Amino acid sequence: MAVPDAVLANLAGVLRSGEPTVLFLGGRALRERGLMAAARISAATGAALLCQTFPARLERGAGLPALHRLPYFAEQAAAKLAPYRHAVLVDAPEPVAFFAYPGKPSELLPSGCQVHRLAAGADDVIGALVALADRLGAPHEPPVVAAHRPALPTGPLTAEAVALAVGALLPDNAIISDEAHTSGAALAAATAGAPRHDWLMLTGGSIGDGLPVAVGAAVACPGRKVICLQADGSAMYTPQSLWTIVRERLDVTTIIFNNGAYAVLRFEFQRVGAGARGPKADDMFSLSRPDLDFVALAHSMGMSASRATTADDFVTQLRRALAEPGPHLIEAVVPPMIP
Repeated sequence: MAVPDAVLANLAGVLRSGEPTVLFLGGRALRERGLMAAARISAATGAALLCQTFPARLERGAGLPALHRLPYFAEQAAAKLAPYRHAVLVDAPEPVAFFAYPGKPSELLPSGCQVHRLAAGADDVIGALVALADRLGAPHEPPVVAAHRPALPTGPLTAEAVALAVGALLPDNAIISDEAHTSGAALAAATAGAPRHDWLMLTGGSIGDGLPVAVGAAVACPGRKVICLQADGSAMYTPQSLWTIVRERLDVTTIIFNNGAYAVLRFEFQRVGAGARGPKADDMFSLSRPDLDFVALAHSMGMSASRATTADDFVTQLRRALAEPGPHLIEAVVPPMIP
């Protein structure tokens, strides 16, 4: 459904006003044509570009516009949005916090910020973005990310070293299922200039979907390499996916960030003001007693698997897994990001 001309005219006026404006993108706007049109609008008007914290599917990589995700934590997201007097929603709902925290905002846009909706639902989202860019006389070739890769890491294995290795070795046209959680902070920067790829994420505040999403991606796109970036705690919600990957001979390389803890739950415990952790809480957030052995778990399901304890080990194992089609698992033993 075409967006009415009156809506386009009103938004063109907002964007030409000079008042700080952000385009908040989601859904279909995060595919190549939508991203390029949004970047044209940004180049013509100075409007900022942001996307949802957890987009269901985001096209990324060299040759596409740079795009930042809204921060996960409510106070950081509110600070990111604080400068804007106008927010233009493009196939995305108004941003709110994922959980309620004492003394922290749930509605993230600043007081007085005017919310405008360009397109969503049955609307022609891409057509609306292109039409708005054309109305603004926006350049047809906006700035895009140049091709670049990080250097291969060496030395101790950390979550950042894993991210650097993924960015350095990511194959063209790969699909990433990202459920790295607290271990994934460095992934976006490390892969920004990598060859073009799709990034898939959870679409709510729950966990456990990383492995099933990887299965779905591999079934839907059998000619593409799928990489599952998976935290250890949430991997235990759906470990049967490993068996499905082997049974169906899916081309999925799973990287388990094994930090031995439900680190994201540990951090949320601190944020809700529950006080100092006692021994019972510490025990509930631990993944020990007994320790998890993801290599043994993968082997029990017939999957090729290895464990990396140094960055050099990880690079060697990731090279091998990406070079060979079919199921692979690498257990990356990393320190927890949250103490």
